[in-house]
Amino acid sequence: MSFRITPLRPVEELRAEALKSQAPKEEGTFREPDLVELVKLDPTIKLDIRYATTNNFLGTPVYTQARAFLERPAARALVLANHQLRHHGYGLIIHDGYRPWYVTKIFWDATPDDKKNFVANPAEGSKHNRGCAVDLSLYDLKTGEEVQMPSGYDEMTDRAYADYPGGTADERARRALLREAMEKQGFKVIPDEWWHFDYKDWKLYPIINVKFEDLSQ
Repeated sequence: MSFRITPLRPVEELRAEALKSQAPKEEGTFREPDLVELVKLDPTIKLDIRYATTNNFLGTPVYTQARAFLERPAARALVLANHQLRHHGYGLIIHDGYRPWYVTKIFWDATPDDKKNFVANPAEGSKHNRGCAVDLSLYDLKTGEEVQMPSGYDEMTDRAYADYPGGTADERARRALLREAMEKQGFKVIPDEWWHFDYKDWKLYPIINVKFEDLSQ
């Protein structure tokens, strides 16, 4: 089960507000968004989109569909990382990719102040909102099961830190293997979350606020 918080306000109330809100206006020239569904590029990538279920830190579904998208260059880089990991007996399992801006606002408004370092400020937008961030882990090719890491996904504790020294040697080794494969393809882990990787070109893309069901099939 995912780590849980008690939302500051009911999620349905926050969702209604977020859907009526406007994403921040940005200045500058950006690439045209070109979001690609990951499993259509590589069907060996597994999905565990917890925000489409009750198994997430808010304890209620936030997404209406269990899908994962990234901007095309980031998606292609992810496929290369997945191919590299297969030589080590692992594949990638995706928990989240592109995230509509309104969901970032829900997360921020629901999360207590002492845990806000684990969620993005909607006033600035998230790299997830740009289609250039991905939350992921490894699964064992032999069993098909997600592997153990030093913390669970979305765990808002110091065990989630990318350089957390605890956990078992095997857990730390798997975390390091994931990080090595992702960084080789142009992604960078964030310090507070071993599972969260940002693609190098994220600044070139705008904040997007389109629901999954409104993206092209």
